[in-house]
Amino acid sequence: MNKTVRPAQLSDVDAIMSMCDHSRSIMRSNGNTTQWVNGYPSRQQIILDIEQQHGFLVVDSAVPVGYFAFIVGADPTYAVIEEGCWLDDDTPYGTIHRMACAPGSNGVAHCGIDWCKRQAVSLRADTHADNHIVQHILESEGFTYCGIIHIADGTPRRAYQLMRYPEVDALLRAYVESEILPRYAAFDAAHRRDHVLMVIAQSMALASYYPQLDKDMVYAIAAYHDTGLCEGRERHHIVSGEIMRSDEHLKDWFDEQQIAIMTEAVEDHRASGGHDPHSLYGMIVAEADRNIEPVTIVRRTVQYGIQHYPQLELEGHWQRTLQHLQEKYSPTGYLKLYIPQSRNRQQLERLWQLIADLPRLRCLFEEIYFEIFPT
Repeated sequence: MNKTVRPAQLSDVDAIMSMCDHSRSIMRSNGNTTQWVNGYPSRQQIILDIEQQHGFLVVDSAVPVGYFAFIVGADPTYAVIEEGCWLDDDTPYGTIHRMACAPGSNGVAHCGIDWCKRQAVSLRADTHADNHIVQHILESEGFTYCGIIHIADGTPRRAYQLMRYPEVDALLRAYVESEILPRYAAFDAAHRRDHVLMVIAQSMALASYYPQLDKDMVYAIAAYHDTGLCEGRERHHIVSGEIMRSDEHLKDWFDEQQIAIMTEAVEDHRASGGHDPHSLYGMIVAEADRNIEPVTIVRRTVQYGIQHYPQLELEGHWQRTLQHLQEKYSPTGYLKLYIPQSRNRQQLERLWQLIADLPRLRCLFEEIYFEIFPT
């Protein structure tokens, strides 16, 4: 059996609708009762997909076993994202919608997503909070959870994005993905895989403004920047540099001078390091590491406090959160931004407004705190 993808045709509509019915029944049997309701996706929607050349079939030895819509271009429902941000908001992307499969089929989602990966360097998708099957599929295919979007009818969806970097050496990417990125699974909630993928995406986006930079170096710096958290937070930037310097595998792609520059950039990335980065590489990873989305910043501050100061109660965590936000992110805080094209500029001004509005900040703090410790 050999699965391939081909454009759907109007003669395939009956088979596609049968697949949609089957996939809807899987949702219901797994407790997802509010997605694909009221006849969605309708026959008219599938016909429109096909007429607009957005509908695709997964076929196994010419037998249709799966369906999905793939649309290249800005999706209006993705213009606003809450409780997070996209890995990259500048690169043109393709969106996967309405994925369905036939009874007894296996590997349909993998085949379809693998095909989509070859069509665009940035992919997005969304799914219902109760659709744990699709969430698992997306995460296993390398997508990163980014936040909450609202579809046309106003209901929320979990949003995901995957970034590819064809300009980076393929073997280097394979090594980083298999040996470096998995290390982040052991770190605190604010510095796991989603964080390093965000830093990689933002580093690569910022590097596009500077064609003189080596993109392999930019990618590697971002991938290694927080690996030193294995020995704690206080010296993690120094330890990250030591890990990069001692990794013999990097000599397959970089010479000694390049490794020295990358190591210095990793050591320079920490906001409280006490000095500005020595190179543009360091400025880029330092800037990319500042994901200044106000709600995310507050959430991660609260999460860090709860994890590292379990003896504190509500008021103690509030004071610690407020102190940290003021010391780092206020107009007089130690955080510095280096790259004028960064999306952090506007976000930082929004965070200043939140920090200055103590009642609103306290309300957000308590909402997050009681999510973790429900009364």
